[in-house]
Amino acid sequence: MSAERPFLPPVRLNSEAELARDALAAPLFVRAVRLARWAGPDTRVGAGGELVEAQLPAAAEHLGLPADEDGAAYAGEAWRLAVDTGLLDVTDPEEDGRDPEGQGEVGPESESEGTVTVGENLALLTGGSPQDVLSIWLDGLDAVHADATAPVLDDFADLVGEDGSIDFDALDWDPEAEAEFLDGVLGNLYLLTLADNGAGEGPVPLPALAASMIVPDDMGEPTDDILEQVSEAMMRLDDQFRLLEPIGIVEYRPVDEALLVEEGETADASAAGADDEDVTRYGMVKLTPLGLYGVRARMLEAGLDAPAVGDLAGKGADALLDGIAHYPESAARAEVKLWLAAYGTEGAVAAAAELLAAARGTDEGAPLRRLHCQQALALAGPEAEPAVRAVLGDPELGGLARVWLAERGAADVPAPPEDMIFWLAIDTIAAQLDAAGELDELQGLVEGLSAQHGGFFDEVWRVDHPATADVLEAMGRLHSDKKAAKDARKAAFKARSRAGS
Repeated sequence: MSAERPFLPPVRLNSEAELARDALAAPLFVRAVRLARWAGPDTRVGAGGELVEAQLPAAAEHLGLPADEDGAAYAGEAWRLAVDTGLLDVTDPEEDGRDPEGQGEVGPESESEGTVTVGENLALLTGGSPQDVLSIWLDGLDAVHADATAPVLDDFADLVGEDGSIDFDALDWDPEAEAEFLDGVLGNLYLLTLADNGAGEGPVPLPALAASMIVPDDMGEPTDDILEQVSEAMMRLDDQFRLLEPIGIVEYRPVDEALLVEEGETADASAAGADDEDVTRYGMVKLTPLGLYGVRARMLEAGLDAPAVGDLAGKGADALLDGIAHYPESAARAEVKLWLAAYGTEGAVAAAAELLAAARGTDEGAPLRRLHCQQALALAGPEAEPAVRAVLGDPELGGLARVWLAERGAADVPAPPEDMIFWLAIDTIAAQLDAAGELDELQGLVEGLSAQHGGFFDEVWRVDHPATADVLEAMGRLHSDKKAAKDARKAAFKARSRAGS
């Protein structure tokens, strides 16, 4: 009797303006922008768009990086991002008709050099909208993601044949599998961040994240082979998160270098005596608010249902009540508040009327819609009262209307007829069963409703509600009083017999 749940819980994202500011502050993005503004007509680039080696020291100096291999590598990385995100445009010499030999004697690299010009996207970073900034940043995230899943070429020379060709098969590298694995890790991190309604926003140990992808759910004690796979995944993720952190999607504490010392070498003296049980030494990672946005964007692009609070604002009440059916309570409240805010105080009656109309129905999901309608109306304010009073005589909505009015201390609320009381009891329990709430709370609801009326089970089986028999069977399972549970099962049998007659 339960509806299909959304694939992922809803995420609460920062505003686009806040996210755009975070994107512009990401270290790698900052460097890319600075290099895009630094580049000029004399900047020399290869045909593939990369800075020629002779230009890297100047680029590194402009970025305030050390004049060593690391500085050159960081500068090259920032330059590639500037090209990949359209902050710079690079043209191949063969495409623009230039004569490489006419450039002067600049060395053998000149034959493959291209020209570089400012890209259109650079102006959008200051003159565009937050959406423009985020769109450019997402292109950068895709580029860094691709770098993070590229093969590790520690022994590149071994891959080059005598004729100069590269044996890519020897890499043992499946780009789709690598990308899928990293996306799976980011997806698990996303879920852990949203766990318990956002209570999981703290950093996650890297071993736990690696194990979430390797260790089968039904495995008890991991085997040595599984543990070795987890260890290998950890080391690969350590490299990948070091690459991903500068684009701003994660806060990452890398694996302690002392743990990476190869057998036969001596660990750094500062690590001597360090606590081997300290899980933080094995890497800790946390998605940033920008990271939540970026991972969700990749999920949506992959066709996954990844809702965000605010998605339903401006849509119809039917979409709202169905959409929040299995949201956590606080996320549902936030979504409803945004939906009501679009109507304003003057539109409160129209909003309430639309909610009530969407709550009607005899389909399987209708009880849960009515429950969420009642919860939404609780946030609507007293201005909604005319719309609520208008349904007092409705057999499906009259009960919840009376509850709403009574909770607000309204006067002149007519007493409900007995059949409406029983109908509302069945509908309420059906909604809670569909919501799959806490067992203790559901048991308390079952026992409380059945105790409010003498001879409850002698009458309730006659209720003309599609879920009557299912609800009574559930009451028979949940009621702690053996006699009441037996009476509920008898009533369920009568309800099924009545429905079949």
